Amino acid sequence: MKVAIVGAAGRMGGRLIHAVLEAEGLELTGAIERAGHPQIGLDAGLVAGAGELGVTISADLATTMIEADVLLDFTFPDVTLKNLAVCAELGKMLVSGSTGFTPEQRNEAEKFAEKIPVVLAPNMSVGVNACFKLLKEAAKILGDDFDVEIVELHHNKKKDSPSGTAVRMGEVVADQLGRDYNQVANFHREGICGERGHAEIGMQTVRGGDIVGEHTVYFIGMGERIEISHRAMSRDMFARGATRACKWLSGKAPGIYDMQDVLELK
Repeated sequence: MKVAIVGAAGRMGGRLIHAVLEAEGLELTGAIERAGHPQIGLDAGLVAGAGELGVTISADLATTMIEADVLLDFTFPDVTLKNLAVCAELGKMLVSGSTGFTPEQRNEAEKFAEKIPVVLAPNMSVGVNACFKLLKEAAKILGDDFDVEIVELHHNKKKDSPSGTAVRMGEVVADQLGRDYNQVANFHREGICGERGHAEIGMQTVRGGDIVGEHTVYFIGMGERIEISHRAMSRDMFARGATRACKWLSGKAPGIYDMQDVLELK
């Protein structure tokens, strides 16, 4: 399978290049960056520290995708939607780890996915997706007797808050408890804010330094507390999950899938 990577000169793009080179059955054929980026025209392998690959970084997504089968996209929702439009027009697959989609942006992505298969996942880590499964089971067992709080930590360059992974964790728990996440999520407590609502799910954010990503969901009861945590030590786990999603996507029908589909956890 031939793969192109958007954002190829960035930190995540570099890890994706290495992961594609290491993955059996995948071949890197394209590397894309935004127009005007200083590394356009350079060899993507040299930029990523992977040695010369003969793949030049380009700003022309449409031309690059002619040769590729699937686009790997770890950018931002507005950029992902533009990339989806190009892939849908060309009949190419897309795997995206972008986070921070609004409901309206998600609906727009679903329209493009009527033409092509798309993996859209806030976190490509196999471990995080195992946590999603564990959270569902924990919420099922514990029910309404435990308060739920979610704390996430990321580096100081992250633009969205809370993280897409934290939001998905909240959604998983809320769905299992029969709650609407958008109605019960509490992002801010300050001053005399009153007692904690029984149904609410607290969402707390920490930003600093170079933290790759940490998430903890607390189920807090009377006299006991359960914590389900995941800590990322490097971006490589996201990249490996993305290459796994690429291979899984081959031959799939048009539509939006996530890593729970890829890992057969549903």
